[in-house]
Amino acid sequence: MRLLFQYGFYIAIFVSALQVVITRHETRRLFVELQALERTHDELNEEWGRLQLEQSTWAINDRIETFARTELGMKMPEQSSVVLLAR
Repeated sequence: MRLLFQYGFYIAIFVSALQVVITRHETRRLFVELQALERTHDELNEEWGRLQLEQSTWAINDRIETFARTELGMKMPEQSSVVLLAR
């Protein structure tokens, strides 16, 4: 009976040690995954900043007016054809 208890105790210690190893390995794997996701997050933030800068550049009024005049053939309306509506 005592021998059975000792073997049971050794098995419990072995299983516990094995679980520690498995947990540490999983923790390291998750840490590597977290670093990769943080790197991707930083890259996406940089790209977002570049896109916002590009959008603000394209939205400049002079650029829009030049595009409307040259590419679309638009022009400012004559003063006589402008009607102001007051509320």
